[in-house]
Parts: sequence; structure tokens; C-alpha cells
Amino acid sequence: MAFACHACRTAVELDPRNPLGRSFGCPHCGADLRCCLNCRHYDPNVRYECREHVPERVGDKTKGNFCDGFQPRDWTPAAGGPTPVSSADAARQALEALFKKK
Repeated sequence: MAFACHACRTAVELDPRNPLGRSFGCPHCGADLRCCLNCRHYDPNVRYECREHVPERVGDKTKGNFCDGFQPRDWTPAAGGPTPVSSADAARQALEALFKKK
């Protein structure tokens, strides 16, 4: 499975036999890979920005965490898959949607 680092958008190959640990970093930029922005459940438009039931909001979506529901987001940007959205971009998009004129 391939996915892209949320920080530098470099494609990262995952070994399905070796789960992505909290301390795993991007080989290109060193950003945490097991974080909300790299999870398939991340959605800036839902409660706590997660489509899974979580008891509380994770403050920094770019930092590694111990979430039991983490599943790597399946995408390959080079193949035209969805591109990662930074938390600043997600916040900007949410505000624009909130104040959008009809």
C-alpha cells in the first residue's frame, strides 16, 4: 500500500506485515506518519475531525498518536488520488464553507 506524507506529500510504501508505529517518520522530511492527517478516518467536516467514535479531540493532527482506530489513508497522489490537507488548510476551508454566501 502506498500513501503520501501529510507534510511533504512524498509517496511512502507501507509493509502490510509491519504495522505503522507511533514513532515512524517520513523518510523524506521526518514528519510523523501515524497521525490524524494520514488516517483514512480524518475528516475536517465531522465532530473531532474523525469519522470514528473518539472520546476526545486530538489537538495536533500532525503528531503521532496511539489511536486504536488509525488506518493509513490509501492514496497515491501521483496516480491522481486525493491530496492531503494540512490542518491550516482544513480550518480555512471550514471557515469559508461556514461563511459562504448562498
